[in-house]
Amino acid sequence: MSETPPSPPVSAAERAAMLRVDQAGEYGATRIYAGQLAVMGDRGPVARSIARMAAQEERHRLHFDGMIAERGVRPTLLAPLWDVAGFALGAATALIGPKAAMACTAAIETEIDLHYEEQRQRLGESDPPLGETIAEFQAEEVEHREEAIAQGAEQAPAYPFLSAAIRAGCRFAIRVSTRI
Repeated sequence: MSETPPSPPVSAAERAAMLRVDQAGEYGATRIYAGQLAVMGDRGPVARSIARMAAQEERHRLHFDGMIAERGVRPTLLAPLWDVAGFALGAATALIGPKAAMACTAAIETEIDLHYEEQRQRLGESDPPLGETIAEFQAEEVEHREEAIAQGAEQAPAYPFLSAAIRAGCRFAIRVSTRI
């Protein structure tokens, strides 16, 4: 029986790409919630949940902003696109209704959970500050997904299609933000 060979060490370039995509994702999340709140205002329990999640995403973004500056990592060049696309996605799902807004959160947080888990596995013990940050934020993203489901995400109109489309878009954004 042969052992699985150890993963190659995580290079500085790979750690930089992780930070770049994570900061971009947290920025995109703040923009999605901003779009949802622009439509929903502060009315109802879903809007209050969104406002609370938005505050956590802003804290995540600020933390990654600090890590990027501290480590001299170039942020994604796609931030202007994620600004507009995130706000538009948030507004569009909120216009469909509160359950669609929650479906958006559930879909995105599902992908982010997978993404952060992959990063944590890849990092191992090679970068404790980054690994600990990712683990903490991953736990909060999972809480967001669970809250979205509890608030009726899966009851949104055309939920399977909406969820699949948003998840595909999220995977695409992750791929391109890692590089650009």
